[in-house]
Amino acid sequence: MTIMTWVFFVGGLILLILGAEWLVRGASRLAAKVGISPLVIGLTVVAFGTSSPEMAVSVQSALAGQSDIAVGNVVGSNIFNVLFILGLSAIIAPLIVQQQLIRLDVPIMIGLSLLMYLMSLDGVIGRLEGVILFGGIIAYTVFLIRQSRKESKAVEDEYAQEYADKKETGWKPWVINLGLVVVGLVLLVQGSNWLVDSAISIARAFGLSELIIGLTIVAAGTSMPEVATSVTAAIKGERDIAVGNVVGSNIFNILAVLGLTSLVAPDGVPVSQAAEAFDIPVMVSVAVMTLPIFFTGNRIDRWEGWLFLFYYAAYTTYLILDAAQHDALPLFNNVLLFAIIPLTVVTLIVLFITEYSRRRRMAA
Repeated sequence: MTIMTWVFFVGGLILLILGAEWLVRGASRLAAKVGISPLVIGLTVVAFGTSSPEMAVSVQSALAGQSDIAVGNVVGSNIFNVLFILGLSAIIAPLIVQQQLIRLDVPIMIGLSLLMYLMSLDGVIGRLEGVILFGGIIAYTVFLIRQSRKESKAVEDEYAQEYADKKETGWKPWVINLGLVVVGLVLLVQGSNWLVDSAISIARAFGLSELIIGLTIVAAGTSMPEVATSVTAAIKGERDIAVGNVVGSNIFNILAVLGLTSLVAPDGVPVSQAAEAFDIPVMVSVAVMTLPIFFTGNRIDRWEGWLFLFYYAAYTTYLILDAAQHDALPLFNNVLLFAIIPLTVVTLIVLFITEYSRRRRMAA
């Protein structure tokens, strides 16, 4: 492995981040100019646009025959989005969770995570399953647009502040924004090529599996647009956007990214036994974990943000210890499985029951 491998890896990440930023900026402004509401732009164009690096990398990986990177990128990104991005954002400022997310979008995220697990049990996510998933993103987008008409004035104002049309007139804004979309797409394609090729070289040089590279470095790198969007929203006090961006991105990753990847891959996307036995169940568990945390007080408090970050650190540590077959792995597993995880589960159950009882008393 040469220094140029790392240059192409970092360069690929930079191109992906810039490409996503310019694509989102151009597309959101064009959407505003044709009369799409700021709320719909935030829920669809922005949430989906920030996932465009995952789309570019997974499709490129599948076409190159590197299915472990394609699957690892989707699974790793969904884990990273919840545990790292929401954790970091909640530490910056406790996050508000809208009722629609708790009642609808989070259950959809959980259901889709379970669906992906079931689809992976035969060792491949085929083209027919890709059609089902990609059809799901079309239906979900249509539903979001209809549902946005029922949102509260406060939520609409928050999205309008961030994504409303700046009232630029003339033909120049159209040309500039179209240019941003085109250049953004070109950068995404080139960045994905560089990132996938260099990631494969790095994995081979360090004796790591392509799955681990996809779950960690590639997943974190392609999630940088979500990091920027959610953290910036938390700093600005736009805490609905911070949470909605993550949930929307996770749904998009499974339906659109995995769906399209399965469609373009000649024989579907093979799923390794390691991903099926451990990483996808972790993704499902993380999705389930959000429901009681979101439900308690309709917010994510700072201590819950620290909890998310702790679990991301634990998950990454496990991957590293397992890859190295380190002597500390059995002890690490025992502490997690028989102490920390049971304690977390009991705590979340108690909080959920307490909050549920409180709401029933208030309703009565």
